[in-house]
Amino acid sequence: MKKLIAIISVITNYALLQATPVLDSTLIHLSKSDYEFFLRKVNENEKNLKFKKAWLLKAKNEENHAEQIKAYRQLMINEPIKIKKVYADSIITIALKTKNLNTIGNAYLNKGIVFYENKELVQALNFYIKAESYLEKSQNQYDLSKAKYAIAQTKFYLGFYDEAIIIFNELEAFFIEENDRAYLNTIHALGLCNMKISNFNKVTYYNSLGIKLCHDWEIPQMIKYFEHSEAINKYHKKEYNSCIDNLTKIISLLTKESDFDNITIANFYIAKSYWMLNKTNQAIPYLLKVDKTFLEKKYIRPDVRESYELLIKYYSDKGDANKQLLYINRLLEVDSILNHNYKYLSRKIFKEYDAKKLIKAKAEIENKMIWRNSMAYGTATIFIVVSFIGIRKHRRKSKYYKQKFEELMSANSNEKSFVSKTTDNDLEINPEIIESALKNLEKFEKTKKYLEKDMNLSKIAAYLKTNTKYASKIILKHRGKKTIDYINDLKIDYIIELLKTENKYRNYTNKALAEEVGFGSTQNFTRAFKNRTDISPTYFVQKINEMS
Repeated sequence: MKKLIAIISVITNYALLQATPVLDSTLIHLSKSDYEFFLRKVNENEKNLKFKKAWLLKAKNEENHAEQIKAYRQLMINEPIKIKKVYADSIITIALKTKNLNTIGNAYLNKGIVFYENKELVQALNFYIKAESYLEKSQNQYDLSKAKYAIAQTKFYLGFYDEAIIIFNELEAFFIEENDRAYLNTIHALGLCNMKISNFNKVTYYNSLGIKLCHDWEIPQMIKYFEHSEAINKYHKKEYNSCIDNLTKIISLLTKESDFDNITIANFYIAKSYWMLNKTNQAIPYLLKVDKTFLEKKYIRPDVRESYELLIKYYSDKGDANKQLLYINRLLEVDSILNHNYKYLSRKIFKEYDAKKLIKAKAEIENKMIWRNSMAYGTATIFIVVSFIGIRKHRRKSKYYKQKFEELMSANSNEKSFVSKTTDNDLEINPEIIESALKNLEKFEKTKKYLEKDMNLSKIAAYLKTNTKYASKIILKHRGKKTIDYINDLKIDYIIELLKTENKYRNYTNKALAEEVGFGSTQNFTRAFKNRTDISPTYFVQKINEMS
């Protein structure tokens, strides 16, 4: 996020000035100074509001829109987010008065940055897109490229990696001729995007290119970020020892600049590498460093969330209920922040421990602690009762699983039951568009396009030859499901039929089955299978084999 904020200048505000009901004589006197004087004084001390207010007063008296906007931008620095939003609106109001498309576009771009800084990404994206529409008409290619960079960066954080790559590729061709630093930022972003879609060789290409150009163009301060990206890429390539060695060296460079966010990411991937090497005791100190940063700075990202799942598992295996409970509580706090800051992306990330499971585990541990303190008052009786309940639950669960398995075996996978929740009129979509989309949807199903890896709403909308909003509404109406559930269920129905009819698939691992139907991970596949059938794929295969 720092890169985006560095590329687009920080904006300013008006509300504090409005909050000053009476202008004192000093302010009136200062307002007679020239604009260069104000700029010099503000550069000397950006926290001194006196000169900023005088600057704005002079600009308002002279009805100088350009200087008013500059003054607002200065007033905005170091203010709380609520005040920044008010100031950003003031900038837009003045910009609209100028009727200058470039000025208006930059005003909306600034408003987007305010929301971006506060991690309100969807709202930020809306303002960036509005800025883009004005800047396209203004024909200022450089400012337009800044808006596109902001859009691409936001799409990356929202998880729309393919869409972000398309925009970054366009910017790569522009910035190579215009701005060396912006070009390096762009290819670094392309590396990160490709890492998210498992295109690891391309990540290496961009990182190698970036390091070479940093040397050629004498911009050494960027080298460590490409090395940081490539070290994490080595983790994904399962080169765990190289990942550990490289990130350990890079951390010392990042520490000099107090770059705690990239240090946190580095600590997480060092821990993950040790974990994958079955060196869990060596992983724990790095996970604890991630936790320390969270406690001190409240810094957390969706991909780093797994640190707490690993800590919970580690202390659970060690039988340390106190530590287990500590990190369950911490993960609940982490999730509350992620659900606010990364609302869209957090729903897409697989969670070993979701909120319900965490709360349940927390209650179980607390109950165990209570039981431990009262063992002298009936341990044997409690054990018998709990065992009896456990046996009954196990029997009921086994009976339920068996029933679900029999239902699946007797079901005809070709028969689909789709529910209409609305009428076509309620959709407020042209009937011709609906009819065309439905024909394409049937073709999508018959040709099994849903088996493509990482199929999502954007891709299916392209197949339906409509936009994502219409595609989502049409699928919900005519298939009775949200798009992701619709795609997942098609994949699961397909793999169930393969398991029922072709023996060779029963020897596949869950990972191989997941890849067969285009799931991005084994966890997503098993979760989707359970959501669709209420049983696990392992249990389903086991029961089929018992029948053979």
